[in-house]
Amino acid sequence: MVKRGRIIAFFLLVLVVGSIIGLNTNRATSNIILGLDLQGGFEILYEVEPANEGDEITRDVLVSTVNALQKRANVLGVSEPNIQIEGEDRIRVQLAGVSDQNKAREILSTQAELTFRDYEDKEMLNGSDLVEGGAKQSFDEQGKPNVAIQLKDATKFKEVTEEIVGNAPYNQLVIWLDYEEGDSFQEEATKQDPKYLSAPNVDQVFNQTDVTITGNFTIQEAQDLANLLNAGSLPVKLTEMYSTSVGAQFGEQALDQTVLAGIVGIAIIFLFMLFFYRLPGLIAIITLSTYIYLILQVFDWMNGVLTLPGIAALILGVGMAVDANIITYERIKEELKLGRTVRSAFKAGSRRSFATIFDANITTILAGAVLFFFGTSSVKGFATMLIISIIVSFLTAVFLSRILLGLLVESRWLDKKKGYFGVKKEHIISIEETDDDTIAPTRFDNVDFLKHRKKFFMLSTILVFAGIVILVVFRLNLGIDFASGTRVEVQADKSLTTQEVNDEMEKLGLEADDVVLAGNNNEIGVARFIGVLDQQEIAEVKSHFNELYGMDPNVSTVSPTVGKELARNAMYGILIASIGIIIYVAIRFEFYMALASIVALLHDAFFIIAFFSITRLEVDITFIAAVLTIVGYSINDTIVTFDRIRELYKKKKVKTVEDLQLIVNRSLQQTFTRSLNTVLTVVIAVIALMIFGSASITNFSIALLVGLVSGTYSSLFIAAQLWLIWKGKQLTKKKDVPSQVSDEPQV
Repeated sequence: MVKRGRIIAFFLLVLVVGSIIGLNTNRATSNIILGLDLQGGFEILYEVEPANEGDEITRDVLVSTVNALQKRANVLGVSEPNIQIEGEDRIRVQLAGVSDQNKAREILSTQAELTFRDYEDKEMLNGSDLVEGGAKQSFDEQGKPNVAIQLKDATKFKEVTEEIVGNAPYNQLVIWLDYEEGDSFQEEATKQDPKYLSAPNVDQVFNQTDVTITGNFTIQEAQDLANLLNAGSLPVKLTEMYSTSVGAQFGEQALDQTVLAGIVGIAIIFLFMLFFYRLPGLIAIITLSTYIYLILQVFDWMNGVLTLPGIAALILGVGMAVDANIITYERIKEELKLGRTVRSAFKAGSRRSFATIFDANITTILAGAVLFFFGTSSVKGFATMLIISIIVSFLTAVFLSRILLGLLVESRWLDKKKGYFGVKKEHIISIEETDDDTIAPTRFDNVDFLKHRKKFFMLSTILVFAGIVILVVFRLNLGIDFASGTRVEVQADKSLTTQEVNDEMEKLGLEADDVVLAGNNNEIGVARFIGVLDQQEIAEVKSHFNELYGMDPNVSTVSPTVGKELARNAMYGILIASIGIIIYVAIRFEFYMALASIVALLHDAFFIIAFFSITRLEVDITFIAAVLTIVGYSINDTIVTFDRIRELYKKKKVKTVEDLQLIVNRSLQQTFTRSLNTVLTVVIAVIALMIFGSASITNFSIALLVGLVSGTYSSLFIAAQLWLIWKGKQLTKKKDVPSQVSDEPQV
């Protein structure tokens, strides 16, 4: 008898979920803060050095510097500046949405220490003598812009002017900004020095606190100087170690392209689920829509900054989130094929798939945590989104999906509708013909996955040796993240040529190490320089190409020190992620399975590296993010297979190597469809990113695609088959020593 109340509850729950998503999605998306790579802006990692000899960089000094930089960011009108202390002597500054990046960089790094000196450069007054916030832009009697400041002590100013007047004929009070040893006042030279402000004659003694700084200021320059003085001087010197800047139009375009890629990729995944899994596929679409909404809502609640890699992680997360649904639905289909009722198949399938889903997600979270710990800011954004995606997908796929499907199953409406689960009548075994050892039939029952294992081992061995030769000969095309230097990305509204980009660089006195064209119509030119361009050179590059093509180029710089650190952290990250996965799989399964998993993962990572070496694609920090993502994700299929091996091992008394071979082969046959489908959904998302997404994450997407293909191959023909060999040897040894313990695997 159909229980209509449960069907009504199902539709009411869907209606409530849909209403919440419809009413709140726009609010959540509008509140999310966009990163600098999506709205333009720049990021700089400063090394903090003492301003004076003998000074020390303490925590208090760093905090004071951060406060000063915060004030300067406020002067620039940046609403959400992100300024953080890193390590013992570094500060990272991220400013998104800055319209004039050249001016912003100058204001940030200017020490802004105002000093009044006599003709012989003896300091008479400095910034500590100014009233806090007492500077303002003003005009003189002729209407020329100047800066009015207020001193704390009129008596002190009186003493200074008395001394200057007494030094006739050199009665000039020279005003400097950021004076350094070696600077000297010479009438013609100093007027060209940007640190020199003015040198008024002092013919009388002034007993007052109001002072005016005159010079050849524009109104904007006078306002900037007043703002700098009000923000306070920096107690230290700042040296750029790493920087990246993105033009506003670049960011806008990247956002539009990547959102389009997401819409296309997610739509195809939805259609795939609906076609392949019928009614459960429809429920997966509902839970995936809920997953996307919750991700955006959580990001809004945490005041997270959404970056381009973050959007990529969200899109990939949809492909990964559907894995849990596929694993559960395939398990339900197996139970239905064994003649179970819809209710018993649903309960058994949900119960038996839970551990597999849990283990697969934990390994990806491990890789995400390593990415967050060792990555730069944009990679941290990717890692944060990846971890949140996994947690939210687990909740929606495991709980919401089962609640919705459970309501329909318990209503008894589906009792005679096994076709709604994608199961054909001819594939169903009569319940009388089954027992505990019966395994559901699959379309791959006649495929022998073990028959050619030696050939696959040989193929992988040959490919690994070929990859080593390729790496030795070609090496990796290291980007500036690891090789240090400068990267300039120019975009035009027409096709570019390498010669054109080189010619424009030469006009600025710059010689590019190499120029690569990108984009659908070669409208993007990427120039790399061995050295690190200084602030003035970056400003000239930005101004030149903005005037030429109407768009600010993206400019990134990495010092040799930071480049070495990034390379070292990348190696540590891969090593720690691998060790973490070994430990986890060894605890949850057994040591041989953990060892086989790591061999397969290193196999996948190596093929990504070899592929990038032979194709000469640039290796940057997002490449490492892709490798670590594959390290965490590609083990999913391996875990699905090992979970089935463990299950069959418990059912069957294993006495011979032939028994092991039967178990492994049946496990691969049983899990092949879900392994293929789980990877296929992520591949759909990755290909959508490659075709429709921003050019800046194309290499990242390619690395993921190569890793996914390699991961599927290694799960089927490397990991499980290596375990078979090692476990077979262990079994043979036990035969020789009959007094050994039971041959049950460690669980």
